[in-house]
Parts: sequence; structure tokens; C-alpha cells
Amino acid sequence: MSHQPHVGAADPAAGVDFPTAQRSPEFQELRRTHRSFVFPLAVAFLVWYLLYVVLAMYAPDLFTIRVIGNVNLGVLLGLLQFVTTFAITGAYVSFANRKLDPKATAIREDLESRQAGAAGRPGQEN
Repeated sequence: MSHQPHVGAADPAAGVDFPTAQRSPEFQELRRTHRSFVFPLAVAFLVWYLLYVVLAMYAPDLFTIRVIGNVNLGVLLGLLQFVTTFAITGAYVSFANRKLDPKATAIREDLESRQAGAAGRPGQEN
């Protein structure tokens, strides 16, 4: 079942030229900032994950080394996968709050003010 807007319902995005907004220097800077954080971190995590899998396949004796009591290196490395995931999530949330959200808010507010300005001009359709 697809969601269709009600006939006559106001569409807050109507009249926004999204392709032009996407080509704007502000939007391109937002994309660059996002990619500069996400891509290196994603690559680092994938390398770390693949290292874990490769070590499990080709160096299983390494995983049997006891670290604390009956806890071996394999268990610790496996648990570190979860710790790494949570750490990356926390780092991304912090980064987004500091760097991405203010830029995205500025772009949204600019688009909204342009739309409000265009809607207030006589002779223009909304």
C-alpha cells in the first residue's frame, strides 16, 4: 500500500528546486564533510573485520591463546568487534552533531526562506 498525499494537502517541499540545491557549494561542502568522515572510518572497520575473519580462518591457534582465565584471544577479538561498532556509532553521532547538523540546518533554513519568499510574491503559483 503506497502512501499518497491527501488532495489539497500542503507539500512543504513543493516549489523547491532540489537539483539546484544539490549543486550549491554549501550542499557540496556538506557532502564532502560527510564523506571525509564516513568513508575512511568504514574502510578501517571493514579492514578490522576482515582481519578478524582471516585470522580466524588462517591462524586459528592464535585465537586459542588464553588471556584471562578461560577467556581466550578469539573471544576478546570478537567482543572488540562489538565495542568497535558502538565506538564508531558514538563517534559518528558526535561528528554529525558538531559538523553535519549545523550545515544541514543552514541549507534547510535557506531553502525554507527562499520558498517562503517565493510564496509571498504575487503572481506566483505554489
